[in-house]
Amino acid sequence: MDAAVQSSQVSSSLENLWVASPAIALSLIHQGATLLDARSCVWQHLGMLKGSVSVSWQQFSQSQNPNRGKLLTNEAQLTQKLRSVGVKCDRPVVVVGDPQTGWGEEGRIVWMLRTLGHRQSLFVDGGYRALTKAGFPVTWRVRTQATQPGDFTIRRNSQWEINREQLHEAWKAGEVVAIDTRERREYQGKIPYGESRGGHIPGAIHLYYKELLDENGYLLSASEILHQLQIRGISPNASLVSYCTGGIRSGWLTAVLANLGICAKNYPGSMWEWSAGAETVYHLAC
Repeated sequence: MDAAVQSSQVSSSLENLWVASPAIALSLIHQGATLLDARSCVWQHLGMLKGSVSVSWQQFSQSQNPNRGKLLTNEAQLTQKLRSVGVKCDRPVVVVGDPQTGWGEEGRIVWMLRTLGHRQSLFVDGGYRALTKAGFPVTWRVRTQATQPGDFTIRRNSQWEINREQLHEAWKAGEVVAIDTRERREYQGKIPYGESRGGHIPGAIHLYYKELLDENGYLLSASEILHQLQIRGISPNASLVSYCTGGIRSGWLTAVLANLGICAKNYPGSMWEWSAGAETVYHLAC
């Protein structure tokens, strides 16, 4: 088969795949995919997959409140950061996280890459442990830059992203279903992570994102995920918008829903931004 044709077919097959089984991930890595590790630095210093590069969602995001969940607006800076970790235009990106102790960082990174125009990015079901269990070699060296820089060029895609003003208008018009992916205590008004006000967007449905994982950190089956939506009154045919504190947990859920072919958007500003808005405009309920 012609190499260009084969590459095109691989690219096409990955466009709708946001979450990969360990077997698929291993195959992609062996074929030269870029491997990113989105786990906490504490875990990374206890071992990393050989050839992987350490990333954090913060390095690609704004640093000042209330915009800490939003991506950098300087595209030159964002491009440089992505290239430095080895992201290439024509090479798949495989991201690992720690689904049991993490915050869904792997999903946030994949959501970011898709939103910036990388159509072959996905995260590994079961995370880092799933690949080590499959025998993938481990190193103690933590790399923050790729051996060879990437050549990725940003081409923003708004399909999976919504900003505060867009969400506010769509919410008022009843055009979207909002999903609060935080813990129950946060949904009910606790503010453990620096939000300006407590509560949730009125009418938002609570679905703590880890309720879609089993006890070993693997995703529930597609039918089980759809059941979890159904019992909460969430239609997979609706326009779904997920939020959390800063678009991390909700970025993960957006990736999971998109993997099922569901129309889903992440609100990256999330509660850091929404709660900082005027109380008379950006309402909250407890």
